[in-house]
Amino acid sequence: MPSLKHEALLLLFKNRPQLAPELIASVLQQPLPAYEQVRIESAELTSVAPTQYHADLVVLLVGGIAVLGIVVEVQLQRDPDKRRTWPVYLTSLGARIACPVSLLVITSDNAVAKWAAEEIRIGLADQFVLRPWVIGPDAIPFVTDRVVAQAAPELAVLSAMAHGKEAIGAQIGEVALAATMALDESRQKLYADLVLMALSPEALAKAFERLGMDGTYEYQSEFAKRYVSQGKVEGKAEGKAEGKAEGKAEGKAEGIVLILQARGLLLSSEQRQSILRSTNFEQLDEWLRLALTVAHADELFVTAD
Repeated sequence: MPSLKHEALLLLFKNRPQLAPELIASVLQQPLPAYEQVRIESAELTSVAPTQYHADLVVLLVGGIAVLGIVVEVQLQRDPDKRRTWPVYLTSLGARIACPVSLLVITSDNAVAKWAAEEIRIGLADQFVLRPWVIGPDAIPFVTDRVVAQAAPELAVLSAMAHGKEAIGAQIGEVALAATMALDESRQKLYADLVLMALSPEALAKAFERLGMDGTYEYQSEFAKRYVSQGKVEGKAEGKAEGKAEGKAEGKAEGIVLILQARGLLLSSEQRQSILRSTNFEQLDEWLRLALTVAHADELFVTAD
């Protein structure tokens, strides 16, 4: 069974297909063809031959017609076999979608990133040379801006997973957690789990304090719980966990305030205290929904009345 880290990284790209071309353009600074749509394509790359080939993920850029296919591979360790199968992935995909194709390798290890970036020579001389695009932890942006995190929560979570153990980890983690507050419940629970398990003990303690939690944490997503039960979680959040209702309310209230701040909407001290002191989950959920759309902070309370 693949590791939690492998599956978690893959989920970020599945949940946000745009993440692949965004990283290629912004981090690797590679030019991309004009496109209007990004979608997930079948990762089954089996040809008429009996050998089965299956990539981690295939992202397709479409501009009326398919303009680029991106094979996304999460690679956590060196695997010499991949240097033979990656070219097969690209040629099989290219034959199927009839447009240019590229390989993007995502890794959490800088040594693996260096290995994966090596040229793969298929023919003699320069007859066929594959130069993978590779993004390792050193290349992943430090997302500390709440507006950026809210616009691209998967990028914020990826940043926390890459840099959560560093000195800036607490700040990245806080921003990423704030961004998760506005998501649907399933992604909110999963991303919060991924961020908290990526933080160092010091950063984790600060996150607990910021969220009003009592220093313990129970994984909320079924995805993380499955790996916990199988002993496959790397860097578990300390503690057994049971979040108190009061702590959860405070955490949600903090998220509302952070979202409003990220959107540049000013709260009066009375309005801020009204949000932070609330323990009404129904009201907090309503404020959380409205915080994303109101033009002025006052509208939040007018609508709530």
